[in-house]
Amino acid sequence: MTARTQVLDRAVGQAMSAVSAAAKRGLGDPALAELVVIRASQLNHCAFCLDMHLAVARGLGVSERQLDLLAAWEEAEDAFDERERAALALTEAITVLTDGFVPDEVYERAAKHFDETRLAHLIALVVAINNWNRVMVSRRVPPRGYTP
Repeated sequence: MTARTQVLDRAVGQAMSAVSAAAKRGLGDPALAELVVIRASQLNHCAFCLDMHLAVARGLGVSERQLDLLAAWEEAEDAFDERERAALALTEAITVLTDGFVPDEVYERAAKHFDETRLAHLIALVVAINNWNRVMVSRRVPPRGYTP
């Protein structure tokens, strides 16, 4: 499998990076931000983003146990706290819009753990990583052994 193109318009890439960075800053929890982007990247099968964000998460001290169990977070109750679980549920609901809407109960669960501003940043982060996943997967950009 060969990358279809390595070219990404510089202005587009900078704008996408700016949105991602602003959302992460606004969320205010770098480790949680990485769990969120990793989970979305798992759902979207984006090897490039997984490679990058797993390395970043490890650099931030996210536990190997959490990283190992992230794909099955719902069953790994003791590995994730309620705030993390709410964020991951919202991440999945936004990433996989099979019914066209984020279920009210998923949104309300997240709203219990995040104030309005942080919730807005969490949503923006999920939207941003889904955007990156789609850009990288559609071009078949392979992982490159990212080092933070």
